[in-house]
Amino acid sequence: MPYDSENDTRAHIAQVKDFMEEVLLNLQYRRTFHDWSKLEEPEKSMFDEFTPKLRGSTYGSEEYKGFIKDMGVALKHHYENNGHHPEHFEMWACPLCESVFSSNDAPIGITDVRLCPKCSSHGAIYESALMPASGVYGMSLLDVIEMLADWKAAGMRHADGNIQESLKINKERFGISDQLFEILKNTVKELEW
Repeated sequence: MPYDSENDTRAHIAQVKDFMEEVLLNLQYRRTFHDWSKLEEPEKSMFDEFTPKLRGSTYGSEEYKGFIKDMGVALKHHYENNGHHPEHFEMWACPLCESVFSSNDAPIGITDVRLCPKCSSHGAIYESALMPASGVYGMSLLDVIEMLADWKAAGMRHADGNIQESLKINKERFGISDQLFEILKNTVKELEW
């Protein structure tokens, strides 16, 4: 009797359906609890003060960057508690070998400077002091989806907000690769944002 693929195909369809259900449940959880930390201190009072200021600024401008800097500890708290921000994932780049890795993998030298695990193992300790890199490398695809929705919504709060312009700025700001940048643009296009 010749092989009939129908049963295997139906089993495959059911498996994919189950896996996609897991993705949907994760996204539903994220949708429900997105940015709840903004409703409590130390974030609430900071967002009360700065949301109107940010609304009146142009995303990525020097004025905007100044406001972000002034948000200080409360914004740091927000990033630490919300994985849809690249800043949540502390990543480092070595200026010598250009490796990128998480802060957990980057040992601290005798001068409290993070070191490249590759370069420091070869004796290039002081020369390999690391520079912060894009936390996007630490994100999951689910984090990226929530991040993109967050960028769209945040842009809508600015009088001159534009998701395409935000993508360009964030590509540079977070060191987003060309490939991921194209995926983000394609997603915005498909969703007609």
